[in-house]
Amino acid sequence: MRDQEPGHGHPGRRLTTKEAAEVLGVKPETVYAYVSRGQLSSRRTPGGRGSTFDAEEVEALARRNRRETPGTSGSGTELAVRTRITLIEQDRYYFRGVDATELAAHHSYEEIAEWLWTEQPRPGASFTAPETSVAVARRAVRALPEHTGPTDRLRVAAIAAAAADPLRFDLSEEAVLGTARVLIPTLVTALPTAYPTHRDEGPLAQRLWGRLSVREPDEASLRVLDTALGLLADHDLAASTLAVRVAASARAHAYAAVSAGLGVIEGPLHGAASGLAHRMLLDVLDEGSAAPVIAEELRSGRRVPGLGHRLYPGEDPRARALFALLEQIPRAEPALLAARDIVATTARHTPLHANVDLALAVFTVSSGMPATAGETIFAVARTAGWIAHALEEYGERPLRMRPSGHYVGPRPPRALPE
Repeated sequence: MRDQEPGHGHPGRRLTTKEAAEVLGVKPETVYAYVSRGQLSSRRTPGGRGSTFDAEEVEALARRNRRETPGTSGSGTELAVRTRITLIEQDRYYFRGVDATELAAHHSYEEIAEWLWTEQPRPGASFTAPETSVAVARRAVRALPEHTGPTDRLRVAAIAAAAADPLRFDLSEEAVLGTARVLIPTLVTALPTAYPTHRDEGPLAQRLWGRLSVREPDEASLRVLDTALGLLADHDLAASTLAVRVAASARAHAYAAVSAGLGVIEGPLHGAASGLAHRMLLDVLDEGSAAPVIAEELRSGRRVPGLGHRLYPGEDPRARALFALLEQIPRAEPALLAARDIVATTARHTPLHANVDLALAVFTVSSGMPATAGETIFAVARTAGWIAHALEEYGERPLRMRPSGHYVGPRPPRALPE
């Protein structure tokens, strides 16, 4: 007799939040993160004393999670990636052992990038790009259609810069570091400026501001942008970072590895998520209340953007740090109040905290930036982490990240259908 799966034969069985968490092997708060991502459905109990979950749905998710847990296969394929770069635990994260929020509070993005790459502090670090590299990248970006999104522009700029660099195939640490210090400012400078009086000078955050807002920057706003860049510089093995490491494992040069990351970051569940939160914030500001906007999001079958994070059962430390700075900018108050309204409204059903996408949206909305600005900030910032991971991967066995497929199709031999 075939063994039954757990829960088999008990249709409609419901689990409490605590029971669902035990089946999934997570904290109770994390169960609601699965709900926010659309991986699990919930039902309010009579009297509003919490939510319940379908047992078979929970058990199916647990089985899926077990299959997707990184490990080492029998063929020698390594999927658990050794890294010394970022540690995430207990609602905090660290860059090479140093609290990342503390680093971002006291150091520039360029200094944080150098720490990620070399594990050596470089006070006053500054990135500049040679005019030849910038000119090639700008020409390529200008040839794109006017409606082209920021990530496509950055990817084209990276490819153009690579084509102009005859030393791009040198994967020595010194050469890759040289590439990194040129590539990041090249990506920024290749983007079109938002206002004609902008001058490319000063820190990278100041140069990037001129591509994102038609307003003249003030010191407080530049501090928020520079802090955001530092906070987003790396986040362990996010989807885009894994793509970078796969490319580096195949010994793709640094430009190509960064291009691989840019290809993944454009997804609405990754770098583009802040754009969805930006548009939602504008709708809340127009309506004067989050309730009708949230209702429409849920009615349309969409999850509410900017809430919850699979790695942080509690508060996203990046959002906490940015909100603290935004509270010091008077013009950000309406967007901040709208964000708090969103969190409070959704908390009636799903107790989730704001994540960094919502914090970025508050910044971009209050700074007069387009909805795509958060995606641009995310991509530029994460380039530093991608380079750090590429450098680390170049020191590993080549092609180690070549998983074997779990074939579930028809067994051979099979005749070709007529």
